[in-house]
Amino acid sequence: MEQLATGWHVELTDRGPDWLFIRLHVDGDSYFEAPNIADRVWSVLQQHFVYRVVLEMEEVEFLSSHLIGQLIMLQKRVLQNGGALRLCGLSPSCQDVLRVCRVITILPAYESRTDAVMGRGVAKPR
Repeated sequence: MEQLATGWHVELTDRGPDWLFIRLHVDGDSYFEAPNIADRVWSVLQQHFVYRVVLEMEEVEFLSSHLIGQLIMLQKRVLQNGGALRLCGLSPSCQDVLRVCRVITILPAYESRTDAVMGRGVAKPR
């Protein structure tokens, strides 16, 4: 697990055929810190020569505009290299934020890791 900024960590949890699974960890009040998540996740992808990634975001309870911007920046890099970025484990309130910001089609969110890999069953708010 690598620390990005105070309270933020990125952990490569698993590697499947052609996919990496990376979990974002955040501690309490660290949502407004300015971690460079896009660069760090991109670095992990380059190290493994894999450009398909599922970000496991169960611990993320709040999506700041900065974090959404980082995810969009990462999505652009991944797409330019023929890859895919998918999110899983987002809370219903985080899913709503993506819808309100009109980026849910750019940053698709799925219920589970398996659904994300298969690209089926986009998560619905509970």
